[in-house]
Amino acid sequence: MNKSYRALLVGCGGISNAWLEGLRLMENIVIVGMVDLDVSKVESKIAEHKLKGVQTGTDLEAMLSELKPDVVFDCTVPPAHETVVLTALRHGCHVFGEKPLAENMIQARNMVATAEAAGTLYGVMQNRRWLSGIQRVRRALDQGIIGKVHTLHSDFFLGCHFGGFRDKMEHVLLLDMAIHTFDQARYLIDALPLSVMASEWNPPGSWYKHGASATAHFELENHCAFSYRGSWCAEGFNTPWECTWRIIGERGTLVWDGEKHMEAEVVCGDKGFNRPVEKVDIPPFRLTEEQTGHSGAIRNFIECLDTGSIPETPGSDNIHSLAMVHGAIQSAVSGRRMYLHEL
Repeated sequence: MNKSYRALLVGCGGISNAWLEGLRLMENIVIVGMVDLDVSKVESKIAEHKLKGVQTGTDLEAMLSELKPDVVFDCTVPPAHETVVLTALRHGCHVFGEKPLAENMIQARNMVATAEAAGTLYGVMQNRRWLSGIQRVRRALDQGIIGKVHTLHSDFFLGCHFGGFRDKMEHVLLLDMAIHTFDQARYLIDALPLSVMASEWNPPGSWYKHGASATAHFELENHCAFSYRGSWCAEGFNTPWECTWRIIGERGTLVWDGEKHMEAEVVCGDKGFNRPVEKVDIPPFRLTEEQTGHSGAIRNFIECLDTGSIPETPGSDNIHSLAMVHGAIQSAVSGRRMYLHEL
């Protein structure tokens, strides 16, 4: 990294901690200001993270005019994303923001088009792409370890007692969490989604008001299929947040527990009702702390500002992951298959 960048962080809720921890590892980013509607939250984060020389405020427009940052980090709640991003773009700033890109596809298309017209970089945080496990799996698949991949299955089962807004949120699992898994699937096989058939329900005993459980089946490019099963009110035998995965190719299968354990088997003979299989080694791979999670995603975005290249998750690409979310919701509501080009 060559240049030093002046940054304005907007939104000081809980998620801002992950961003501030990631930014702590980046010497070429200077946080010159922090904005939140509740200035006490800003002051609390400054004290908690031992930041110095940071200007605080509640008015984003005024802070942008006064501080003239190079980049804005949007850590606000989803309903505020469109306003924050468009305001920052209007001031000539590059923007890297929290998922989901927007509350709906109309807003998302507007934000992406505005960034492209302005010639500024707009990226979306998909921190799970920046984990050692998923990058190790992606590299193994790219090397053809199980042949051409045609099917992915993911399971996400957690008993999460958040309290607060999620307890009453509509489509709580699909809208608030499933984008992580959907984006993981896209990343693993580098394919765009085409259609989805989904269902959601609220099981007996659920402490959520709406849609805490869901399934979805996607058709993707290159004749690939992806299935998702998930619940936020499943007590016992919890999966990791990164899901458990079964990935099937023409030569064999790779399974990943979403954390450190993964293994693969491939066919090693052409006789028998069930063809004989053998274990194959998955090449090791590990990211450093600076390359992992939020830090890795932010680092990638800033490196792209240095080089003029495209980050891992620009808005123009991430909009396809968002379309998977809204396509699944519309399918669950309507009871019909949704073709994502309609969105």
